[in-house]
Amino acid sequence: MANKLRFYLNEKPVEVEVDAKDLLVDVIRGKFGFTGTKKGCSTGDCGVCTVLLDGEPVRSCIMLACMVEGKRVTTIEGIGDESNIHPIQQAFIEEGGIQCGYCTPGMILTTKALLDKKKDPSDEEIKTALSGNFCRCAGYSKIIKAVKTAGKNMM
Repeated sequence: MANKLRFYLNEKPVEVEVDAKDLLVDVIRGKFGFTGTKKGCSTGDCGVCTVLLDGEPVRSCIMLACMVEGKRVTTIEGIGDESNIHPIQQAFIEEGGIQCGYCTPGMILTTKALLDKKKDPSDEEIKTALSGNFCRCAGYSKIIKAVKTAGKNMM
């Protein structure tokens, strides 16, 4: 049975028909075409499906879409694009924190949530924040450096 779901997606009010069992990742990708939100493990362990829900990182592959009623969802497409690169995206590019790019949207959104709270986090705070996001290519030292650079650039 389909239900109307109303929420804000990348700061715009949206309305969509969803079934009770629809996952947020599938709605974001399939109904809105925001493919920066990836599907990886489907168990909430890898972080490639990360979006921000009212500013906090969540795993959209294990979240029912109906749980975002009236809330604010931000995908990677909602923080910057080619003509208006977000400072976090720029820092990841400059510091080599991007290799294949598969994990990058989740890493960047998790970084945004962290830096929105604390502009100068310690290495341990960065590692803790990013602990649910796995990168198989770049290695974490470049990602940690990118987070630190982004924090400095955002001050």
